[in-house]
Amino acid sequence: MPNGLFEVPAVLLMRSVAVTADVRPLIGVAAAVLAAILAAYASWHVTDRIMSWWQRADQDEL
Repeated sequence: MPNGLFEVPAVLLMRSVAVTADVRPLIGVAAAVLAAILAAYASWHVTDRIMSWWQRADQDEL
């Protein structure tokens, strides 16, 4: 078999490893942004629940 058939997968593997090493910091940044968005949404949701609970408690007192 010609050597070219074995060289192509090896070259592709080496390139994918290099690209993965270059992209890894960007993946971390994207994960941090996603975590911040989810935390903000959860905080907003919890605050909204607390405020509605307080309003119901105030209305029950009347």
